Formats: sequence, structure tokens, C-alpha cells
Amino acid sequence: MSMATMVFSQGAGRDMTEAQALPQDPGLRLRVIVGEEAARRAEADRKDPGARSAVEPAIVVDHANLWYGSHQALFDITMKLPEKQVTALIGPSGCGKSTLLRCFNRMNDLIDNVRVTGSILVRGQDINAPTTDVIEVRRRVGMVFQKSNPLPKSIYENVVYGLRIAGIKDKATLDEACERSLKGAALWDEARDRLHSSGLSLSGGQQQRLCIARAIAIEPEIILMDEPCSALDPIATARIEELIFELKRDYTIVIVTHNLQQAARVSESTAFFWLGKLIEYSQTGDLFTNPREKHTEDYITGRFG
Repeated sequence: MSMATMVFSQGAGRDMTEAQALPQDPGLRLRVIVGEEAARRAEADRKDPGARSAVEPAIVVDHANLWYGSHQALFDITMKLPEKQVTALIGPSGCGKSTLLRCFNRMNDLIDNVRVTGSILVRGQDINAPTTDVIEVRRRVGMVFQKSNPLPKSIYENVVYGLRIAGIKDKATLDEACERSLKGAALWDEARDRLHSSGLSLSGGQQQRLCIARAIAIEPEIILMDEPCSALDPIATARIEELIFELKRDYTIVIVTHNLQQAARVSESTAFFWLGKLIEYSQTGDLFTNPREKHTEDYITGRFG
């Protein structure tokens, strides 16, 4: 049995009364949630086999290419990323997955001599059009980076920073946004009594959840995550993965990860990149259990990485 087969089969036949009593251990709790999610997807597909393919795309990439100076980093990328689902981008280091991720909110604009061709539509808007407001794009498409980057401010000020930058000063509005965002990032219970303590005083996993709270405070439509768990221990990683399951009810999530087990656990769709090219893109269970391309099979079975 392959890795993804094991991940997707766990918990599929659980009794619903059992599901209400989740185990305290974060790893076991995540496994239960993943199993229930897999069962839900399978039942939905059985009832309506075409429903998932009919989901409206949140991001449409059409023949996108990117150059850093004279070096081409992305080659003719075409894909559609579905609304309110998790899409994982996998592949070896330097394959272009983080470069593509940064295209979705034009973070690559901050790098000198970058040129992009093709089109990228976010909710139908061409984000590379000359008339596009880049600041508005980055409000609509939030980002969580590989290394947590809390500001040297209080927990409260970290969360509401984006709102203050947008000119919001009403304390009641900021208070509501802080509580809502910390609850959304599963950090409220741990931080409610220390909102005015420094965000840097939190643990590594808490700091990453604080950054997620800051990202969702401005109510984006899409959240980009660039290896959000690479610097975290297994327990903190499980908390973040559990949080991703909660967040996708309201947000479209695109995650870059080197952890194949993580991609199998948290995503509905997975794209495999190699040397700047999109080699294969399909539903996660299909890609891990029955890859179409030999390069994909070689990568997920560890023949190269």
C-alpha cells in the first residue's frame, strides 16, 4: 500500500459518534480529521462524480512564464486552482514552486529584473494588467512565509497591523478583528490573556499561527503558504495542518511543501514541478497512488528529490 493510500484510507469507516470525541494528541487528532475528510470526499464523489471538477477556479494560470534577468524559472505553466480547496505544490528545491506561488500576489515584483508573460487571473481579474492595483491584490491574496515573521510589537498589534495600515482606527473594529482572527488561527485561547505581550515571546508554532491570524485579519480571499511547517516540530506541524482544514471552509489555500506526507494529508489537488515545468497536476489521491508521469513516480517514491 502506498503512502497516500494509507493516508486516505485512515478513518474512512469511522462511526460519526466516535468522530465527535477527537483525541487530545494533535497527531492522532489530525489523522482522525483527515480520515473523516477523505470519507466525505469519497461520499460526495459517489453521489455526484462531476461535482468536484465543476468547482469554480479561484486562480487561473494560462501559459505563464517567468524570467529572472536572462534565466527562465517558469516554463509555460497552465493550471486552474479550485475555490475553497487546498492545492499543494511539490517538487525538488529550485523547481519553481515558490516562484509560482509568489506570482499569485505579485511578490516577485520586489525582485529586480523579473519579467512575466502569460496571464494569471484571480477571481477573474488579470493581476498582471497595467491597471491592476498591486496593493489590493496583496490584500485579497495573503501570504504566510516559511519562517514565521512576527513584528516586534504586541500580539494585538501584530494581528491588526494590516487594518491600521489600511486606515482603520476604530477600537471596537480592531478588537473584533483581533479576536476573530486569533480564533480563526486557533490561537485565541492561548493568547487572550496576553494580547499586549510581545509576539516574539510566543513559541515557534504559536508565532506561525500569529502570522496566519495577521494574514486573515484583512479578510483575504486566498491564502498562500510557503512551507509554513518547515521550521516546526511535529506537534506544532499537526496544529498548523489541523488549522488548514478549518481555514479552507472560508479560504482558498495554496501551499508549497517538501513534505509529501503533508501534501497527501492536507490537499485536495497536488501539482508536481520539475526544473520550472509543471509535470503533473491532478487530485491528490490520484497523483500519489497512480501518477501518470514517470518523473512524478520517481519523485514521490524517493528516486530523486
